[in-house]
Amino acid sequence: MSTSRIEQYRAFLEKDPGNSFARYVIAQEYLKLDDVAGAVTAFNELITHDADYVAAYYHGGKANERLDDMAAARSLYENGIAVAERIGDSHARAELEEALATLPPA
Repeated sequence: MSTSRIEQYRAFLEKDPGNSFARYVIAQEYLKLDDVAGAVTAFNELITHDADYVAAYYHGGKANERLDDMAAARSLYENGIAVAERIGDSHARAELEEALATLPPA
């Protein structure tokens, strides 16, 4: 995919700023372009707009790991676990717990 796909989804957001899926796609597109910092920003924006979009915590954490920012990854995983517990998503919680457990000690 390309920046044109990011631009396409940004246009969707102008019409529907609450569209969490569009924000998620933008973050994933940044990863496909190997713009990890852009992806981290997009995942953080998604969480700001929709704190219950639990996938953003996992993928945002993984992106932060790629940037060697383990503290940010740890924070996202921990916050994501709390969200997954609150919304009753045991699968996401298990994935986030596993990701957290694989981080080097703080």
